Amino acid sequence: MRALLPLLSVVRGWRVGAAARPPRRVMSLYRTEERGHPHSKDYRLFFKNVAGHYISPFHDIPLKVDSPKENGIPRKKARNDDYKNLFNMVVEIPRWTNAKMEISTEEPMNPIKQDVKSGKLRFIPNIFPHKGYIWNYGAFPQTWEDPYEKDNNTNCTGDNDPVDVCEIGSKVLSRGDVIQVKILGILALIDQGATDWKIITINVNDPEAEKFHDIDDVKKFKPGYLEATLNWFRLYKVPDGKPENKFAFNGEFKNKAFAIEVVNNAHECWKAMLMKKCDHGAISWPAEGIGSPKLEFSGFEPHGRCCESNTGLMEKQPVLLATKPSLQPSY
Repeated sequence: MRALLPLLSVVRGWRVGAAARPPRRVMSLYRTEERGHPHSKDYRLFFKNVAGHYISPFHDIPLKVDSPKENGIPRKKARNDDYKNLFNMVVEIPRWTNAKMEISTEEPMNPIKQDVKSGKLRFIPNIFPHKGYIWNYGAFPQTWEDPYEKDNNTNCTGDNDPVDVCEIGSKVLSRGDVIQVKILGILALIDQGATDWKIITINVNDPEAEKFHDIDDVKKFKPGYLEATLNWFRLYKVPDGKPENKFAFNGEFKNKAFAIEVVNNAHECWKAMLMKKCDHGAISWPAEGIGSPKLEFSGFEPHGRCCESNTGLMEKQPVLLATKPSLQPSY
C-alpha cells in the first residue's frame, strides 16, 4: 500500500498525501504553485501544465472537456452524449471558507489572489445559518462576460469576469482544483447594474452525480439548497452596509439548456476578446500566440506549452516563505 501513495498523490493533482479519487478520474493535467503568504496581499496561486510550464487558468485551460486535445494531449472520443455537458471548472473558493479569492484577470498568468477592497483583504461575512460560501465556488475558463455588450436576457452588460460557478457536490474541494462538472442550471444576479451569472453544477466524480441532470433534480434531491443559494446571494453584501442584490427573472433558476447557452455565448465573447475583435480593457494574457490564426479554440493550444519565457515573469513574484502565515480571521 505504501508503494501506491506517490501514485495517489499524482492522481489528486500532485498534492502529496491527498485521498484517492474514484477510479474513473484521470491523472490531473495541472498543478499549482503558491507564492507569498496566504491571507496576505502578496499571495498568489499560479498554475502549471504537465510539462512544468506556467499557464493561465483563465486562457489556457479548455472550457469543454470534449475538446480534441488538452495541453497537447489528444482525448478519446466520447461514446455518448454525456461529454456535451462536461466542462472544466477552476475552484477559487472551497466550501465553508470566507476569503474572497478570484482569478486575477489583469495580472500576467492570471493567478488566483485574494480580493482587496479599500486597501483591506476581503472576507465574505457569514450569512446565517451558514459558514462562508455554501458551495465550492469558482469559474469557467475561456469565458468572459463582456462589459460592453448588453445581454439579451437581462438587458444589462457583463461584469468583465469569467463566468462564476457554484459546485453543489458533497465534497469540500481545494483552491486551484480543476474539476469536471455537469451544468444543471443558472441564476442571473444583477450586480451594480451588470449581469453576473451563477452557474449551478455538480462534480462528475461526486458520489451522487448520476442523480443530477437538470435544475429540477437539485430541487428534488437537495431540497432547500436553491432557496439558500438565492438568499445567500441576496444578502451577502448587506453586512458591509450595501443594499440587497437584485436578480433577473425575479430570482428564478433557469434550466440546464438555458445555462449551457449562456456559457457558450460567454465562450464566444472570450474568443472575440482574444482575437482582439472587441475592447478587453485591462485583461491580461501571455503575449505569445495571441491573435494567431493558428489558434485552436476547440482544444486551445496553451500558451504555457510554448512559452518557457513565462518563467521569467515569476522572478518578480514573492517566494512562499517557510515562516508561519497569517491566519484567516475567525467568524
